[in-house]
Amino acid sequence: MRIATGLLITLLFFFSFAYIFVLVTEEAAYVQSIDEVLDENIQIDTISLSTNSYIVDRNQAVISEVYSENRIYLPYDEIPPHVIEAFLATEDRRFFEHKGYDPSAIARAFMVNMQANSIEQGASTVTQQLVRNLYLGHNQTYDRKISELLYAFKLEETFTKEQIIELYINTIFFQNNIYGFEAASHFYFSKPSAELTLGEIAFLSAVPNNPSHYNPLTNYDNTVLRQQWILQKMLEVNAISDEEFEEAVNEKITLNQSKRIDQYPDYVTYIHHEFKQLIAKNEGYSQRMKTASDEEKAAIENQLQERVNTLFEQGIIIETALDPAMQKKAVDAFNQHLPNSIQGAATVIHHPTHEVVAITGGKGFEKFGFHRGYQSYRQPGSAIKPLLIYAPYLNEYEVPLQSKINANNYCKNNYCPNNYGGGEYGDVSISTALMHSYNTPAVRILDRVGIETAFSYLEPFQFEKVIEKDKGLPSALGGFSHGMSTYELTNAYTTFANDGEFVKAYGIRQVTDLNGNTLYEWSSSPTRVWTSQTNDKMKTLLNKVVTEGTGKQAHLSSSYIGGKTGTTNGYHDFWFVGIRNEYTTGVWVGKDKQESMANVRHSKPHLSIWRDIMK
Repeated sequence: MRIATGLLITLLFFFSFAYIFVLVTEEAAYVQSIDEVLDENIQIDTISLSTNSYIVDRNQAVISEVYSENRIYLPYDEIPPHVIEAFLATEDRRFFEHKGYDPSAIARAFMVNMQANSIEQGASTVTQQLVRNLYLGHNQTYDRKISELLYAFKLEETFTKEQIIELYINTIFFQNNIYGFEAASHFYFSKPSAELTLGEIAFLSAVPNNPSHYNPLTNYDNTVLRQQWILQKMLEVNAISDEEFEEAVNEKITLNQSKRIDQYPDYVTYIHHEFKQLIAKNEGYSQRMKTASDEEKAAIENQLQERVNTLFEQGIIIETALDPAMQKKAVDAFNQHLPNSIQGAATVIHHPTHEVVAITGGKGFEKFGFHRGYQSYRQPGSAIKPLLIYAPYLNEYEVPLQSKINANNYCKNNYCPNNYGGGEYGDVSISTALMHSYNTPAVRILDRVGIETAFSYLEPFQFEKVIEKDKGLPSALGGFSHGMSTYELTNAYTTFANDGEFVKAYGIRQVTDLNGNTLYEWSSSPTRVWTSQTNDKMKTLLNKVVTEGTGKQAHLSSSYIGGKTGTTNGYHDFWFVGIRNEYTTGVWVGKDKQESMANVRHSKPHLSIWRDIMK
C-alpha cells in the first residue's frame, strides 16, 4: 500500500509540475523566461568524461593502460547502430520525440506498478538516466526525481539527441569498473564493439539494467535471460528482422575476458616519473619551484600531480623508446647473477638518439615501488674518475696519454688515500693509472686541475644530489655526500659516445592526444663538455679498462667497447658503466642498507650483468 501511495503521489506531482511548467512558460513574457530560470538554478557545464590513456613502446605496442574508471570513449558515428537500437527499444522508445521526460511512459509504468503493488517498471528516459549518471547519483528520493526532471529538460535544451545518446552509451556502468559500451566490449569479448555480433551486443546491453545481477562473470545465465528479452524488444520495434532475431537468440555467447595491460613495471614506473617532469618543465611548475618556500613547494607539487592526473583522465598516449627485448634482458640478468640479499639497477641508453631504452628498478621490482634506477643515489667510487678527473685533466692541459703521473702514496691536509691493496707504483702513464684504477694518481690530478675547475665539468650533467660540500679531494675517488643515480651516471657517460657533447636522455618520445596530435615532447640541445681531441683520448683510455684493466670480465667483441668500474669503501657498491656500439649501459650493485658485499667481490656480478645485457 505504501508503494502504491508513493507512486500515486509521484504521478500527481509530475502532472502538476507539467501543468505549472506550461503556465510559467506562458507568463514568460511578463516575468522571466524558463531558460533564464533554469540557467539560474541548474548549471550544465561542459561535460567531460574520463577515458583511458596508454603508454606504448617503440613499436607502438601498448605496454600499460592508465585509468581509474575503465572507459574507451566512442563518438556517435562510431557506435554500432544495433547498440543504440538495443537501448532505445528497452529503455526509451520515444527518445527522439520527447523533451527529456515521457508522460505516457510515466502513466504506463504507474498502472503496471499499481496492479503489481510493487515497482515492476520504470519510466525514466535515457536523458533522465544520463542525468543520474552525470549529476545526481541513483538515490531514490522525491527530491532527486524533481531535480532529475529539471536537469533532463536542460540537457535536451543544451545538447542534440545524438550527443545525448553518445554520452549515455559512454557513461553506463557494466560492472567490474567498466564504463561505456566500448570498454565493456574490450573487457568481456577482447574486441571492439564494431566487431560484435547482434547476439553479443544484446548480451552486453543487458548488464547496465542491474550490473551486479547481470554481471557476465558471475551471473552468466541471468545475463542471457535478459539478452533474450532485449532481442524480443528489438524485434517488436522492427530494429531487427525475424531472421536476425532467430540467429541471435540461438547464438552461443562465449566470453573472452581481457586483462588490463600492465607490462614492464620498472620502465613504466620510470615513465610516470619522467612524464611528471615533462609537464613540470613545459607548464612552468619547475620554474615556480625554484623560488618557492617549502610550504609553497608542497602546494605546487600537489597542483602538478593534479594536472598530471587530469591529463591521464582526458586520454593521452605516451610514446616511449622502450626496447622490450633489452628490458627483459636487463631484468633477467639481475635475477640470474645476484643473491637474495643483494640489489641492483641498470640503465640502457641508445646514445645516437639519446633515448632510455631500458631501465630497471631493482630485483623483484613492483610497480610504483622504490625505483633504484633513478631514486637511489649512491657513491660512484672510481666510476667518477673519467668524468671528474681524467677528461678535465686532458682537456685543460692537452697532455698525451703517455705522460706520467705519480702513483705512490699521497697526503694533503690530513687526507691520505691509498691505492687498492696499499701498493705504490711510482710514475705510471695516465693510461695505466686509469686502466688499473689507481687512487693516488686521481687525487693528484684533481689537486692539479683544481677542484672548482674539475667540478665545473660536472655541471652539464645536472647531478641532482651533488652539493657544495662534495667539492674536496675525496671526490676523486667517489667520496660524495649522496652520489648519483644509475640513470644519471649512465647518461653522463654517453658524452664519451657523442664526441664530447652531452644531451640528456629521455624515455618519452612524445605525448599525443587519442587522435595523434602532439601535446608534449622534450626539447634539448647538445652541450659541449670537452673537445673532440679529449674525447678521442678518453675513448682510448676506457677501451683499455675493458681490454686490459679492471673491466676485462665485461669484454665483448665490438666495433667499440669501453667503460669504467667503481667500488666504494667496504665493498658497499659495485659499478660498471660502459659503451658498446650504439648503447651506453650503467650497472649498479649493492644493498639498500649499505653493507659489505666482500663475499661476492671476486665473482664481479656487476660485470657479468653488464655483459649479459650487452651481448
